[in-house]
Amino acid sequence: VYGHGKQTRSFQYVSDLVDGLISLMNSNYSMPMNLGNPDEYTIEQFAFKIKDLVGSNAPVVYKDPVVDDPKQRRPDITLAKSWLNWEPKVLINDGLKKTIAYFRNELLVKHHSERNVFFPNEWLHTSDVPITSTAKNIEL
Repeated sequence: VYGHGKQTRSFQYVSDLVDGLISLMNSNYSMPMNLGNPDEYTIEQFAFKIKDLVGSNAPVVYKDPVVDDPKQRRPDITLAKSWLNWEPKVLINDGLKKTIAYFRNELLVKHHSERNVFFPNEWLHTSDVPITSTAKNIEL
């Protein structure tokens, strides 16, 4: 954690951003628009949340602050809500669990040809998604 960790950020899962971008491209709106997540967390909160989700006993390490590090990042998604009827859907814990599972899978891969073959749990229980023999599944 750089600095005291009280600076804030807003995190969003990639599927929410993709949904927002698709909605924006399908609209008639042609000006800039924020497609972020307005939920705000301190960097310190985020570090401890990840630590808890991965089950780590490692200490959170604090480093010297970064020059020009913004104190707050929180997008105003008013336009996205009104023009696109869009807002993020994936809760931070759900997005982090999916992200952690993905990277745990990457660490388990023994051969390059098996890399990037990850299927979320919900895909493994449907007949719509082809599953290859190298697919890995990590549950949290």
